[in-house]
Amino acid sequence: MPYRSVFFISDGTGITAETFGNAILAQFESSVKHVRLPFVDTVDKAHQAVRQVTHAAEIDGQRPIVFSTLVNMEVLSVIEDGCKQHAMLLDMFGMFVHPLEKELGLKSNHRIGRFSDASKSKEYHNRIEAINFSLAHDDGQSNRDLEQSDVILVGVSRSGKTPTSLYLAMQYGLKASNYPLIPEDFERRQIPPALVAHKGKLFGLTIQPERLSEIRNERRPNSRYASLENCRHEVSEAEAMMRRSGIRWLSTTTKSIEEIATTILQEIHPDRLAY
Repeated sequence: MPYRSVFFISDGTGITAETFGNAILAQFESSVKHVRLPFVDTVDKAHQAVRQVTHAAEIDGQRPIVFSTLVNMEVLSVIEDGCKQHAMLLDMFGMFVHPLEKELGLKSNHRIGRFSDASKSKEYHNRIEAINFSLAHDDGQSNRDLEQSDVILVGVSRSGKTPTSLYLAMQYGLKASNYPLIPEDFERRQIPPALVAHKGKLFGLTIQPERLSEIRNERRPNSRYASLENCRHEVSEAEAMMRRSGIRWLSTTTKSIEEIATTILQEIHPDRLAY
């Protein structure tokens, strides 16, 4: 597929358009240039966006692809008219909202973006609270209020606990703690005492020793901490401990944060989820 510009146009943040658009584009081996145009919420801004799309068509010699999540019909009309000759427009709300209105027998509220009324949203404030909680309980920093955790991730250092915790907090509003397994735990051959009472919320992350050594060497090159021998020992001990304790776990070696989080949600079934 020849080089093309891909535009994500929205009268909100554009996160929905970009997420959906990238998921579709991932099905193709293509070379594309991403152009984000958020907050296109006036006719003037729409005309500016059309000029950018038209210019890209001239420079690339190919019609740009435009993903839009525009709610304002006046703004959308400008984009539609401007793209007729110069671009392929995929109006995501037009594709999905209008058929749903017919099926549900309801009119869409035409709300601009999932974050447009964040200051009034209880779910949004719960999400912020979850992020703060996860930061405060990162890497075993605090044992306080662990009972408030929706999930507690355990595993050796650099196995992916922190990014997964923050993703669960940011994406789902879950209070996710994470706790490192350290040599003292391996000597005792038991999970950390602070976690015993919360065993039902524990989920383990492991990783191939070779990959772990690579990651640790980026942080502390040529150290005992990053040596392959030590990584093999820690991973082996951590996995043995999780098996003995009956803790569910998975390897993060080849998995994305999204895949890890989805697996955790399937296993833990937290009582509350925010979207």
